[in-house]
Amino acid sequence: MSAPAKPPVLGTPLSPRAVRVMLLGSGELGKEVIIALQQLGAETIAVDRYANAPGHQVAHRAHTVSMTDRDALRRIVEMEQPDIIVPEIEAIATDLLVELEQEGAARITPTAKAAHLTMNREGIRRLAAEALGLPTSPYRFVDTQAALQEAIDDGIGYPCVVKPVMSSSGKGQSIIRGPQDVASAWKLSQEGGRVGSGRIIVEGFIDFDYEITLLTVRSRNTAGETVTQFCAPIGHRQVDGDYVESWQPQPMSDAALARSREIALAVTNALGGWGVFGVELFVSGDQVWFSEVSPRPHDTGMVTMISQDQSEFVLHARALLGLPVHVSLRRPGASSVIYGGVDAQAVSFGNVDQALSEPGVDIRLFGKPESFVKRRMGVALAAGDTVEEARGKANAASAKVTVRT
Repeated sequence: MSAPAKPPVLGTPLSPRAVRVMLLGSGELGKEVIIALQQLGAETIAVDRYANAPGHQVAHRAHTVSMTDRDALRRIVEMEQPDIIVPEIEAIATDLLVELEQEGAARITPTAKAAHLTMNREGIRRLAAEALGLPTSPYRFVDTQAALQEAIDDGIGYPCVVKPVMSSSGKGQSIIRGPQDVASAWKLSQEGGRVGSGRIIVEGFIDFDYEITLLTVRSRNTAGETVTQFCAPIGHRQVDGDYVESWQPQPMSDAALARSREIALAVTNALGGWGVFGVELFVSGDQVWFSEVSPRPHDTGMVTMISQDQSEFVLHARALLGLPVHVSLRRPGASSVIYGGVDAQAVSFGNVDQALSEPGVDIRLFGKPESFVKRRMGVALAAGDTVEEARGKANAASAKVTVRT
């Protein structure tokens, strides 16, 4: 569907005038988007694969269904008749979203094309590197262990990174440092794929200084034009491919920042629509390489809940409703993950009072019904006069929170 020419009109929830927004995926990021939407009077419907997901707990209505089951998903869409559908995860029957958009059944945010291309790493990498000509690491897509070894021998070389083309952040990902690692990396990639075993990407290693998330926001201004704005760059630290802390702003050269914005603009223009895009980039000096993009708020962007005037969730909610946004940084900030640490259901959290005792510190507990050792159950947020101060406060706060069975 094309963007409406008339100014957006907001409605009243649970009435015939409601603007109904359906989230496909309702984890901790979706929960914050739902809260932001409700503050603007939207009626919200949360869909997830498991009951009592974080977004389920705050939405007007909730449904539990496998979102790769296109028939079940279509039934929910036809029953709820949302005005806007917001994919919050990749594991969705994206071909159905393309059909719904073509039928005019709902507006997909940012677009069905964006959801479809970013559902797997192959679609978005080919768009960025082959269609747009953006700098990326050298890469090959392979389907067997033998083809993986051939790709390494044929130019990718050691070390290299292996990822399933369809997986959540960090799942099935590993570094191959020599021939002795190939078999175990292949096995891990087949176990970590979102839909089981299958195709993988093998990437040549880039010796970068740091990596950033550049939150890029496409929105409608008061003149009805689509404009692009960039949040201050977010630095982050990963362990086994999964983020454990982030901070904003990440210091970088003017040249590197300008190049990062050029790359992000090219990718998001190609994907189109309105909303927040989490563009992931590798940086070395003034050089920048494209890594990945998520057409939705990014986990590393949770820091914006304390560092920006409008968090990435408020930005996404405003943008998808056709409202103007502002990306100003309020103060340096940081986030630090609170892991479950145990495999258990209905856990409780202790020492939260101690974690919150220092000024400029906040906590989000996501309300997930089940804890795993490496599951993200919450996040500590902190602001400071400098990034270093904020990081120290956030890490100290997250370390104080205990998870109890």
